[in-house]
Amino acid sequence: MVNIRHDVIGIGNAIVDVIARADDDFLVRHQMAKGGMSLIDEARAEAIYKAMGPAREISGGSAANTIAGVASFGGRAAFIGTVKNDVLGGVFAHDIRAAGVSFDVPAFETGPSTARSYILVTPDGERTMNTYLGAAQLLSAAEIKESEIAAAKILYMEGYLWDPQNAKDAFLKAAKIAHQHDRIVALTLSDAFCVDRYRREFLGLIKGGTVDLLFANEAELKSLYETGDFDAALLELRRDAKFAAVTRSEKGAVVISKEEVTAVPVFPVETVADTTGAGDLFAAGFLYGFARDLSHETSARLGALAAAEVISHLGARPEKNLADLAKENGLL
Repeated sequence: MVNIRHDVIGIGNAIVDVIARADDDFLVRHQMAKGGMSLIDEARAEAIYKAMGPAREISGGSAANTIAGVASFGGRAAFIGTVKNDVLGGVFAHDIRAAGVSFDVPAFETGPSTARSYILVTPDGERTMNTYLGAAQLLSAAEIKESEIAAAKILYMEGYLWDPQNAKDAFLKAAKIAHQHDRIVALTLSDAFCVDRYRREFLGLIKGGTVDLLFANEAELKSLYETGDFDAALLELRRDAKFAAVTRSEKGAVVISKEEVTAVPVFPVETVADTTGAGDLFAAGFLYGFARDLSHETSARLGALAAAEVISHLGARPEKNLADLAKENGLL
């Protein structure tokens, strides 16, 4: 039996976010679907960057944001993703290690540059992402080591991994190893447009037992079951999933299992500066609580607290220590 060294190990796209403010007209002019994530090539990436206003570079990536959040709560965390040995690759590696996360995947010396996501934040705080996967899409089964996967209580993966075939292979290999060692496999659906592309396959992962714990937001859940009725979609999810947590923006979150449904409200936020990372940080709080055997309600409240912190400022990584914040709010 492999000793547990980590609460959570995440696998996902290693991305540096390039964030700028923009108005809705900018999105229309550049044919961007507001609130979604589009995969782009390098030429499109360069064109968007030239058109953007002043920008900040902040390490991101959905699963990486979550894992950084787990570490901020005081959890033992690790991340698997691929970067190139270039400037942005160095930024990503430095930032995730500085957050207290174990990150040991060697950078590639050749091939495409480190992934980046051009994120436009409109005045309402909504984010629209344009992602060049670059070196992130080189993630393959070769980066998945049994000793690392088996050493974590929970394996957490992002739906975005389902785009490149080699990343999909890495996902399935990691999930198989985790279950061989009686670990929990968690998946976040990532994006409603991602669900549109892979609905049947995601449902197969949920119904077939590859995924033990599912994270989704309301739009993703409705897309998964092709309905505009949230309650109907939730009923279907309870039939299919072992366990799931669904976020609903200002309506809070719902945690479901076969036996029960637990609703948790949001934490109040004075100003919503940027919704980037809200779902990622909700997952961070929930995973931390789940790994530490806290109640479902407390785990979800930790998630809601982390989400509130991250939407109060620009960028998808917490600026405050989440463990301290949780203690101040009587959750730890």
